Amino acid sequence: MILVTRINGAVFALNPDLVERVDCTPDTVVTLVDGTKYIIAESVPEFIDSVRHYRASLIAQASRLDSEPTAVFSPSSDDGSDAKVLPLHRKER
Repeated sequence: MILVTRINGAVFALNPDLVERVDCTPDTVVTLVDGTKYIIAESVPEFIDSVRHYRASLIAQASRLDSEPTAVFSPSSDDGSDAKVLPLHRKER
């Protein structure tokens, strides 16, 4: 999610994956894939930079997770069984 500012100053979080387009009319209008429109205080270049930064941070975080060793956690349960919790993300070989 990225933070954007409405014209009245209220800040809200927006999922950039749902953005269809951004127009400058001269206000910046963000149109989502479902047709919802938001008028925001940020300029089009500022909005695009926010989306780029958000996506770059996701890639960087995924890269860090890939470099960490994957461990299998085996908690001891009260009923004596050995339950194993496997990671959701597995490295491709």
